[in-house]
Amino acid sequence: MAISNKDSDIIAPTGTEGELTFGVRGLHCASCVNTLEKKLLEHPAVNTAIVNLAAETGFVSFDPHQLDNANIFSIVQAAGYTPVELNGAGTAQDDDLRTQLNWFIFSLLASLPIMLTMGMHSNRAVMQLNLLLATAVQFSAGLIFYRGAWSSLKNRSANMDVLVALGTSAAYFYSLAAYFGLLGPHREVFFETSAMLIAFIRLGKYLEARARGKAGEALKKLLHLQADKARLVTAEGEKEVPASVIRVGDVVLVRAGDIIPVDGVVLEGSCAVNESMVTGESLPVLKKPGDTVSGATVSTNGVMRIRATRIGEETLLAQIVKMVREAQGDKAPIQRFADAVSAWFVPIVILLSAFTFMIWHFALASDFLTAFRFAIAVLVIACPCAMGLATPTAIMVGSGIALGRGILIKKGSALETISHLKVILLDKTGTLTRGAPEMTDLIPISGCVDSTKLLECLATAEAYSTHPLAQAAIAAAREKGIGPGDADNFEERGGLGITCQYNGFKLAVGNERLMGELGIALEPLTKQCAGLTATGKSLVYIAAGNILVGVAAFADTLKDGSVQAVAELRRMGITTCMITGDHADVAAIVAQQVGVNSFEAEVMPDRKLGVVKEYQGRGMIVGMVGDGINDAPALAQAEIGIAIGGGTDVAKETGDIVLMRSDLLDVVRAITIGRATLAKIKQNLFWALFYNILGIPVAAGLLSRYGITLKPEYAGLAMAFSSVSVVLNSLLLKRVEKIL
Repeated sequence: MAISNKDSDIIAPTGTEGELTFGVRGLHCASCVNTLEKKLLEHPAVNTAIVNLAAETGFVSFDPHQLDNANIFSIVQAAGYTPVELNGAGTAQDDDLRTQLNWFIFSLLASLPIMLTMGMHSNRAVMQLNLLLATAVQFSAGLIFYRGAWSSLKNRSANMDVLVALGTSAAYFYSLAAYFGLLGPHREVFFETSAMLIAFIRLGKYLEARARGKAGEALKKLLHLQADKARLVTAEGEKEVPASVIRVGDVVLVRAGDIIPVDGVVLEGSCAVNESMVTGESLPVLKKPGDTVSGATVSTNGVMRIRATRIGEETLLAQIVKMVREAQGDKAPIQRFADAVSAWFVPIVILLSAFTFMIWHFALASDFLTAFRFAIAVLVIACPCAMGLATPTAIMVGSGIALGRGILIKKGSALETISHLKVILLDKTGTLTRGAPEMTDLIPISGCVDSTKLLECLATAEAYSTHPLAQAAIAAAREKGIGPGDADNFEERGGLGITCQYNGFKLAVGNERLMGELGIALEPLTKQCAGLTATGKSLVYIAAGNILVGVAAFADTLKDGSVQAVAELRRMGITTCMITGDHADVAAIVAQQVGVNSFEAEVMPDRKLGVVKEYQGRGMIVGMVGDGINDAPALAQAEIGIAIGGGTDVAKETGDIVLMRSDLLDVVRAITIGRATLAKIKQNLFWALFYNILGIPVAAGLLSRYGITLKPEYAGLAMAFSSVSVVLNSLLLKRVEKIL
């Protein structure tokens, strides 16, 4: 959908101009969603309009030169709905929950006396009380259905409110006419039907709002992570200020236990930071000067001074919240089915209700009241609310589970698409491998030098080189507590290596060509070097004077979990293919080590794109996992682009899913969550349709010969609980967390 091209980068965010996400009050069913989307899309400046029933939000992308936020809110209001700016509360759901509960309590308290006295129709005083109570319920708690119905009909559509307004009005006004004797003497009144119908539907809306709140817990948890206060460092000292007043370039002090208020760079001090908000990992990460930190993460010890680099809507947390909202508002392809059904469902129900009345009253010669009640029951039980909630609630829960594991779903539709993957393309460097060389072997020549002294010589020669292998050698020495010695006469010979004077002898560190130029024999290590080269490792020889004293081997090693992840992907029936710009011999070794089905080596970015298209040309749903700028075209072309969190900003902006932990096993977890989410959506749609298929005949009285009938008020209760059951079924998705 159009949203994918406008998602913000989670590290280098773009502006939100031309996009608006807002809360919407007054949404009741899938027909409401269709109506509001249609009205928004009628404006020529609106490119995309997506309304989410479960989250009660709307997303609009538009031309800011023709339209602004106020204009969009006016369109929403004209359609009969109430737009709400999203703030710290996240959505309109919190206020709606309280309102729904209050209206349910009121309508229940007013309806109970009517229910308890419904057999006392001969008592005039009781009937007067029932009339007053039913009128109060009808035009207070029930007024929202009239408003919704009017707005819907004004927009030339029909929604749940139309059905409820018709059903309750028919019962109330018939009873009102009967009470005043307009329908003849001794006509039965049933004020309890309209009053209890409204009370039960209000109960269903409350339970539904409560359950939907649980489905959106992941987003609420994010919103509650933000720091309220910050310690601003000024020339006069430090002072506590609201976090909102911090500006880019300000320096803030963070102590143990503080929530880091902004994204920034550590200037002084160090401490362990809990970054579970970003990565899903609970183990703290050590931060030192020069390292970046994210707002809303928590300092667990130590003291740091941090310079703010991003604030407000530009922080990592704000960008994640924005993308989670957009993902939960995005429509999965399967939802088009529910939208199509709901578009014609309400008019058909009205016809079925009329048909039910005519059959009972004219064909079966039943009394007017019996036929009337069956018709009302059909109207009420068939509301398509459950179908409207089937997809978005499952996506809300699924994306929340993923977020808890450090998997950021940028498009809700990605959860459905990823479940259909047939082939997945894996970039090698930085995706399957760590992306930087590491020293894997250090072999001293026996009798010449021990491994400690050899590593010291290697670190000494490489101390001033910026070559990746030199940096890897220095890192390996540092890990063992070995520092470089004092040397002089350094000479870096491009493409060969380094020579220097150390402890009175000439030290040479480099490749085979350097050793050849210096006349140093390599025979003492020929056998070992052949074995190392066969596994794709790069060799650095170390010589003292004219004698070879050892060799170090370097390789871009596989990430922990890469082999297991590939094995799991193949077990899931997904074809795996590694694509890399590296040499064919190295690629072949890595492909064999990791266990992919196939590989392509020495490919340029356009070839990566071509590989994606070739698989798509065979009718396969393709996923691409990458971390670099050269992966961006393939990430965009693939049905599912999965970006590694430690990769480039461009890759993360292009991908549909971002793995914040850079763990390839999270690809397996994302597919597992996607498959579970799609299965839950199908279950929800099945039960929503099955419920209507089963419920309408019962409400129409087809089973009355067996003594099975459904009063209108109980039809309303059944309709309400069908929506609740769909939401609760979606919440069962949380059980998938146990197997991740």
